[in-house]
Amino acid sequence: MKMKFAYYTFILLWAVCLMTGCSIYKPYSRPEVQTEGLYRDLEETKDTASIATLGWRNLFSDKNLQALIDKGLERNTDLRVAHTRVKAAEAVLMNARLSYLPSVVLTPDGSISGTEGAKAIKTYNLAASASWEIDLFGKVTNAKREALAALEGSRAYRQAVETQLIATIANSYYMLLMLDRQLIISEQTLITWKETEHSIEALKRAGKSNDAAVLQAKANRLALEASVVSIRKSIRETENGLSALLADTSHDIMRGALQKQQFPDTLSAGLPIQLLANRPDVRQAEWNLAQAYYATNAARSAFYPSLTLSGSTGWTNNVGGVVVNPGSWLFSAVGSLMQPLFNKGTNIANLRQAKARQEEALLLFQQSLLDAGKEVNNALTRWQSARIRIDYVNQQIMTLQEAVRKTELLMQHTSTNYLEVLTARQRLLEAELTQAQDKFEEIQGVIDLYHAVGGR
Repeated sequence: MKMKFAYYTFILLWAVCLMTGCSIYKPYSRPEVQTEGLYRDLEETKDTASIATLGWRNLFSDKNLQALIDKGLERNTDLRVAHTRVKAAEAVLMNARLSYLPSVVLTPDGSISGTEGAKAIKTYNLAASASWEIDLFGKVTNAKREALAALEGSRAYRQAVETQLIATIANSYYMLLMLDRQLIISEQTLITWKETEHSIEALKRAGKSNDAAVLQAKANRLALEASVVSIRKSIRETENGLSALLADTSHDIMRGALQKQQFPDTLSAGLPIQLLANRPDVRQAEWNLAQAYYATNAARSAFYPSLTLSGSTGWTNNVGGVVVNPGSWLFSAVGSLMQPLFNKGTNIANLRQAKARQEEALLLFQQSLLDAGKEVNNALTRWQSARIRIDYVNQQIMTLQEAVRKTELLMQHTSTNYLEVLTARQRLLEAELTQAQDKFEEIQGVIDLYHAVGGR
């Protein structure tokens, strides 16, 4: 009779599960996302190739930079912290998977008791007990899936930190190259400016110039010398920042030259849909959504009863009477069914909270994709604009070089005002410094696009 009752109870619970609890076993599926038009001013293409497929070693071919990136990937503190988060998430997942197995406890005990004048009674129990919660309504399953989503999210976070680290090291390295180039230009210009100052002093002695001209030339030269000091300060600070990224003490950074850096003439962002697979922060946002989805399912499962089977077995000599033999076997088995009655208010609150977090995670996932598209658009615009500016600045420099040459000749052989020479030289210096800045801006566009499409 008891066996039949237990059987029918199990069948009833299983039917309830099928009728009302199917959704709590349903795995996460990606919601519909809109990627059409995510890339602005780009024609629709079926080309799946992008800068992300190159790999950072192929994109950043400078050997000095590659050595710095390798060192950063090995030693950077933030990346090492991200690795520890992955290990912690793996441990949580392992614990969730073990929840499917019964728990076994060994409980040996012994005692000695007696009264005055009587023989002491010795008893012992060598027993082991086990309990197993049957996952009828998905509590354990959803906990395992939630832990798996958390693990994948931590792996995506680690990849996001790694991609950001590579981009930051590359950006700092090329900034050093730009500063080096600007320092070279400024020091070379300083030499010619000193010569111009001496020429104006000679013209003054010949009666063809005056004190105002000499003072103006000297002021320009002093301003340039101050600028050189500032550039050297920026170089030192950039080296210090790059050293910190490498988890190292501040030191000089071995590097190449800005003019020798080479990059592809054309850059492709690939398909917008690829951002869902390539961008680690987008993947992390989606895994957070999956984690919230399973947390909501777990909150739903709290409304259903839980079935636990437990039992114990062992060897004892304490069976309620005088001990006449070394021991006897002891067995027990219990099945318990628990249905929440008076904590449904708490369960309802927990479910509402889980639903709110799931909705929040969905919004953040959708926004992460929009942010990724924005970054791709900005990177492409930055790269394209820098290349256009470089062409104009190159023409400007050639024009200003000719203007400086002619104004110097006119100053020496005619009554041309010295201000024309100083102005031409000043504009040439500004154009050459801008050229270095625009070259760096072009490289930054490449770095930004590498990061924006989720390069590795």
